[in-house]
Amino acid sequence: MKVLCLCFWFYDYTIQFANALSRRCTVMLLIPDTVSQEYLNLIDEQIEVQQFEYYRSSSGGFFSIFPMIRTIIRQARAFNPDIIHYQAHNPVLCAILPFLRSYPQVATIHDVKPHPGEDSIFHRGAVPQKILLYYSRKYSDKIFVHGEYLKKEMMENYSVRGEIVHAIPMGEHEVEPFTRYWNEHLPEDAGTILFFGRIYAYKGLDCLIKAEPFITKEVPDAKIIIAGVGEDFSKYEKMMVNRERFIIHNYLIPYAEGAALFQRSSVVVLPYKEASQSGVITTAYGFGKPVIVTDVGSIPEMVDEGKTGFIVPPRDPEALAGAIVTLLKNNEQRKMMGENGLKKLKTDLSWETIVETAIFPVYEQALPKRVSG
Repeated sequence: MKVLCLCFWFYDYTIQFANALSRRCTVMLLIPDTVSQEYLNLIDEQIEVQQFEYYRSSSGGFFSIFPMIRTIIRQARAFNPDIIHYQAHNPVLCAILPFLRSYPQVATIHDVKPHPGEDSIFHRGAVPQKILLYYSRKYSDKIFVHGEYLKKEMMENYSVRGEIVHAIPMGEHEVEPFTRYWNEHLPEDAGTILFFGRIYAYKGLDCLIKAEPFITKEVPDAKIIIAGVGEDFSKYEKMMVNRERFIIHNYLIPYAEGAALFQRSSVVVLPYKEASQSGVITTAYGFGKPVIVTDVGSIPEMVDEGKTGFIVPPRDPEALAGAIVTLLKNNEQRKMMGENGLKKLKTDLSWETIVETAIFPVYEQALPKRVSG
């Protein structure tokens, strides 16, 4: 079987998935020329890599997008795949995929709908993204989403048939780019809580900030690391009762620095108010760290309650603080949960397992279209 993996983003996700897939079939990875060497170094040598010149508005204006579209279509047809598997993210796909309908098309939809705050017509890219999500839901032969909750949401709210949409775990997303910077000489800082990733209202950072007084009342030396970039951070600083309890890294975190933050932390916290899934969980597992998450989207499906972490209600600072305090006060339990998370990552959440048990069988279901076409 020949599989074309097409993506404009989610490079780490797609590369790690493609590496596992290449042990079962012939894989071509079709990616932009903007992909950094850091990512290219992660690609297994048996994968054929083709890059296209990514559309840049500064060179030739809007119409310079058409040569990119033609190049992608030409490269795809030259490979002549049995399956085209794309990451549903870039609206340009709407202009590409109709010309490749003779091949079975499989979409991975990371977010079934835009996150709150990203769905307004005033938000950059909101309308094109909605068009792409509509196209992906309606015209893909098979669809993968990251969890049963998201599958149910797609079936009930968007009338996608059950035989089309399939739930899979997120897999080892964003793990290897971080863990290759593991420093065996860097110790954990006791009482350190990590919030990592994009900072937007739906991520619930305000709940963690409101939880701080409850945490430090029980664990006076606790520190909260906030690492990431997004919306205006000044509003969050104004919420902080004890500013000295926070360590702020309000910028895009390089992988090497991110690795150090995960290593230093005692626990990783995802206080989200809304979400689909999160690669922060698998990254935390990769560093042997327990997680505390909220019961939103398919997030709880990644966590074994009481074994790899705790699940708390969203928008509840006291419940969040209680779970954090429990782990900060119990070194043995915290260490055990971290070890369990790492085991889960290497078994249930490994791409080899997911490809073998979930993805490849779906490809085989989609093949008759190619044969009949």
